[in-house]
Amino acid sequence: MGTVFTEITLKNGSDLVLAQNGHIKDQNVRSLTVDALVDTGAMTLVINEDICSKLGLSIEGSRTAFLAGGAGISCKITEPVRIYWKNRDATCRAWVLPGNDILLGAIPLEEMDLAVDPVNKELFGVHGDEIVGLIK
Repeated sequence: MGTVFTEITLKNGSDLVLAQNGHIKDQNVRSLTVDALVDTGAMTLVINEDICSKLGLSIEGSRTAFLAGGAGISCKITEPVRIYWKNRDATCRAWVLPGNDILLGAIPLEEMDLAVDPVNKELFGVHGDEIVGLIK
């Protein structure tokens, strides 16, 4: 078993809305393709200041995050970001932490119906090629 990284594309959610409404061209949507650490212990998408700046994300607030060692740290929360992985996508607010790590956490993994294969070090669709959501 080991660490799993995957390539994802991140797009500024506000830019996507502007493009859908014809206010900007599709090619003007700010986007980045990055390698993210798949971290089922992380709640959501975690990015660093550099990624936040390159995507032009506005900050909508802050929250306390508890790191693996138990220490609490204040982090910024961004406007929505669209995450793309192969033929799947999810939208969530990113948490901005110092450092270089980009983490793909449990909430976007669930929304994209993805699970981790730690032996082969890859993501896979829980229900094959079809995205299925569970509502109970």
